[in-house]
Amino acid sequence: MSYVTHIRSVSAIVAALVVSTTTAAAQGSSPVGRIKVLSGSAFIVRASGVVPAQLGQPLFEADGIRTADGRVGFTLNDDTRLSLGANSEIRLERFEYAPGEGRFAFLLRIVSGVTTYISGRIARLSSDSVRIETPAAIIGVRGAHLAIDVGTP
Repeated sequence: MSYVTHIRSVSAIVAALVVSTTTAAAQGSSPVGRIKVLSGSAFIVRASGVVPAQLGQPLFEADGIRTADGRVGFTLNDDTRLSLGANSEIRLERFEYAPGEGRFAFLLRIVSGVTTYISGRIARLSSDSVRIETPAAIIGVRGAHLAIDVGTP
């Protein structure tokens, strides 16, 4: 192996490690939920790009979820359940569930389409920590089941 080939190989390995470390750091240290139901086309929007959604796929804080002709349902670590209808988009702006440390936060931004929400433990333990935003309103949740349709203006 020539010196130039060796340097290129080492450079490629270092670049791959930097990209994977950056992606993991951007997504947080652990998943905040998982996709439980999926039909049709749906996508996860991350800083690193858009990937097709798959059953069982982990979701991370700051992920966006977008559907085309599909529907997707997922459960977060506090047992919050969300589902999106066709042509819908949301963003998991903030999620923190650390009951042993008394830290709770949930901020969901509904961009478009139809979303259903069933509150989990964060809403039961610290209802002031839950916020759902739409283009026209901010909703404070006190433990609820909601269906929200954010249409086009």
